[in-house]
Amino acid sequence: MSNLLEVEQLCVAYGGNTVVHDVSLSLASGEIGCLLGPSGCGKTTLLRAIVGFEPLKRGNILLGGKRVSSAGFTTPPEKRQVGMVFQDFALFPHLTVADNIGFGIRQQKGVHRKQRIDELLALIGLPEFHNRYPHELSGGQQQRIALARALAPKPQLLLMDEPFSSMDVELREDLAREVRGILKSENITAILVTHDQHEAFAMADNIGVMQHGRLLQWDSGYNLYHRPGTPFVADFIGQGVFLNGEVIDNRHVRTELAILEGAIPDGCKAGSPVLVLVRPDDIIHDDDSSRTAIIKERAFRGASYLYTLLLPGGAEILSLVPSHHNHAIGEELGISLEIDHLVIFPRDNPPAL
Repeated sequence: MSNLLEVEQLCVAYGGNTVVHDVSLSLASGEIGCLLGPSGCGKTTLLRAIVGFEPLKRGNILLGGKRVSSAGFTTPPEKRQVGMVFQDFALFPHLTVADNIGFGIRQQKGVHRKQRIDELLALIGLPEFHNRYPHELSGGQQQRIALARALAPKPQLLLMDEPFSSMDVELREDLAREVRGILKSENITAILVTHDQHEAFAMADNIGVMQHGRLLQWDSGYNLYHRPGTPFVADFIGQGVFLNGEVIDNRHVRTELAILEGAIPDGCKAGSPVLVLVRPDDIIHDDDSSRTAIIKERAFRGASYLYTLLLPGGAEILSLVPSHHNHAIGEELGISLEIDHLVIFPRDNPPAL
């Protein structure tokens, strides 16, 4: 599978201030990528560079093997065959749904234009909405119309900037999965920008975590969670805590929780101080276990409680427990360990949060 998008050592600067540093990534045709990170990390600036709104200080952007941006050279956005879905949908309030979708294909003849509009309305599950106006639609329906409008000219790449941010939290993940299905059915290559990891997991094949303008890791959601490459990625993705540890040998590390077995980072010799990531799903409620911790806090999550547990030495860990195990703050909870992926970082490389 050939790469439709290639970003090579891309840098973007405003004046003398570099805001995106040496970013490289690629997307194969039909893949969906995501740029994920906190506000101000550079993800939207990177997206704007890909669409052609921002000039490059350094690096290259290639679409379909053709260079469209480099230092001193920018192909205009309208000549890149790139579609864009904006945060606020940007639908025309005075146009019907059909006219909104058909706006980008005005040059097509009547019958072909109507066929494409009908095809897209069927694709997004709104086949009878031709004559509705944007104010008559729900937020989710408006989002689908904005997506259909962006897909109408058959772009080779679709870019989406925080497209679900105005939705209710409960709707975002469902809509992300739905949009993924639509894009896959059209074999559209796409990039989503979001700060919500649940949206990213629901929609993307590969996710890039950004911090301070740098792309820290470009990987599957599974690997970001279970095999994070940096302390920031480990802390940003999912929930968890870092325990202080000390390397015993090339397979074991001692922590307050237990002696744990797993891969030790290169350069961490016996006696080296390390940080060990422990996720809530690593800590299992077990009434028969001799290992215990005190419940310090608890948060009801419907199907589960997230317990903050205090170990005898003072360290805290998290545990996700089915909610029918209803324990009070101050109770002693039996726990066992189920750590399949041991994540360790040298302690001289603490998480930059």
